[in-house]
Amino acid sequence: MLRGNMLIAHGGGPTAVINSSLLGAVREARRHGEIETIYGARFGAEGILAGDLMDLGQVSQEQLDLLSRTPASALGSCRRKLTDRDYPAVLECFKQFNIRYFFYNGGNDSMDTCHKVYQLACQSGYELRVMGIPKTMDNDLAVTDHCPGFGSAAKYAAVSALELALDASALPIHVVVMELMGRNAGWITAASALFADRMPCEHLVYLPETDFDRQAFLSAVQEKWARGRGLLVTVSEGIHYADGTPVADTGRVDGFGHKIPGGAAQALSDLIMAETSLKSRAEKPGLLGRVSVALTSPVDRQEAEEAGAAAARAAVEGKTGYMVGFEAARSPVYHCETCLIPLEQVANAEKKFPLEWIGADGASIRPEFQDYCLPLLGGCDIRFASLR
Repeated sequence: MLRGNMLIAHGGGPTAVINSSLLGAVREARRHGEIETIYGARFGAEGILAGDLMDLGQVSQEQLDLLSRTPASALGSCRRKLTDRDYPAVLECFKQFNIRYFFYNGGNDSMDTCHKVYQLACQSGYELRVMGIPKTMDNDLAVTDHCPGFGSAAKYAAVSALELALDASALPIHVVVMELMGRNAGWITAASALFADRMPCEHLVYLPETDFDRQAFLSAVQEKWARGRGLLVTVSEGIHYADGTPVADTGRVDGFGHKIPGGAAQALSDLIMAETSLKSRAEKPGLLGRVSVALTSPVDRQEAEEAGAAAARAAVEGKTGYMVGFEAARSPVYHCETCLIPLEQVANAEKKFPLEWIGADGASIRPEFQDYCLPLLGGCDIRFASLR
């Protein structure tokens, strides 16, 4: 039995259900006497380096219960990429607070940090149970079937696209271009096509997994518009040309050195108006897609909480150096269970949207994705009247 304190931290962009994972980990940890004080790091790695930890045991039951309905990170998060010079300070913090259980809740880069902390503990002879808790609305963590945060973001994208499609059809005076989050992986944008069969207007979808062709795009827009039903175009923020140049580039990088994309919808709207006789307008829900409480998936919320609980259970049982993942079956009914994946398999590994799920035209999504994604929305019976 390893007695000591627990620390949980959040890394990267928050989601609608990251606090559910926090809740799951804290609730499970409280069931085990070997875990004494439960700490949370304020603003992720920044809090660890500064020794800025909060005692979650002092949080009222009312506040804990509200976590499952609270989007974004209640602890605070960051995009700090730890360097070799930072890790001794991390270990010193663990020793100062007698941290023996460490959980990092994040995406690709956060799992890399988690893996390095695990290696540091092993090399230093410091007994520490390290577990990664998956979190990314981008759904791009390797090995796991899907990621907590994605189901809610997918639901937001699907419903918002259908709402915009109705508007584009009701007043077909301009092409509507909607930009959704996704720097390198197009999972969220693909979700905008989940209700394509109910859309009253034409629809084009562009993901970063394929090169963007300017002329082919303009031709497709004109062809679809000519059908007289209105047109919705949904694009990932990270779409790029064949040479790798982003369609829209801010010229900046984030804390991990990734290019910060931005303005793809506006860039394409400007292109449409400059090169055709059509009007166009851009829509960019941006962060709204990952903090919508109204469209949070109940399946996503439940699975996020279970991921946190599974991490705590596994650590108490002696497991270390793993990320909690999901194994799912969708037939005859959807069923999902947690599993453990070695951190080295997910650290900095990126799962792209399958090319075989993109239509032959390069601007549509095949039905196989619907079969995969719809259960993650947790029920979404959206039906609207059609009088025309």
